[in-house]
Amino acid sequence: MKEFVISEVKAETAILVGLITKEQDEAKTKEYLDELEFLADTAGAVTVKRFTQKVNGPNQTTYVGKGKLEEIKQYILDEEDAEREIGMVIFDDELSAKQIRNIENELKVKILDRTSLILDIFAMRAQTANAKTQVELAQYRYMLPRLQRLWTHLERQGGGSGSGGGKGSVGLRGPGETQLEMDRRIILQRMSLLKQRLAEIDKQKTTQRKNRGRLIRVALVGYTNVGKST
Repeated sequence: MKEFVISEVKAETAILVGLITKEQDEAKTKEYLDELEFLADTAGAVTVKRFTQKVNGPNQTTYVGKGKLEEIKQYILDEEDAEREIGMVIFDDELSAKQIRNIENELKVKILDRTSLILDIFAMRAQTANAKTQVELAQYRYMLPRLQRLWTHLERQGGGSGSGGGKGSVGLRGPGETQLEMDRRIILQRMSLLKQRLAEIDKQKTTQRKNRGRLIRVALVGYTNVGKST
């Protein structure tokens, strides 16, 4: 008889990164990272390491300083040498397209921020048509200003696009920009369709409410249980 061996699927491993600032002391940062670890666990990731840095504010290009980014990079490389691959690095604050692009280029792993992680959890938990549509619309709204990072491979091949024209950009200026604009239009069209769908769902719900009489319903919404029980 043929034997079937069921292999256990390994959860993705994650590193958490947060900042300690004048507005956010070490205790508050630890609290936020505890919450971020809970969110990562909810999404199916296992946190293996935390990195924090005391600064005045986020670095506009890499969120953390160059030294701290190099420390994170070295940790990832050391883990790879020990055959313990790091799946992602999750940042406690929302990252800009520029920050994501620069961090990805340096660390060579998947980069998430708190917002993208929460949206991923919402997408995983959404059950109704209304919830799924709301989440998809939120994901597109998040993605739209960060669309440029999806085409960084064109920059690496051609040294950038546009009228500036760096070395090696010949023949690659037009296609990248055209594709970027095309993707932007597709996303905007999809967002418009989703808004129409939500309006239709809302109209249906309004009709249904009229048939239910004067019932009052209250819903508490949040991605953790903190405060809702109280």
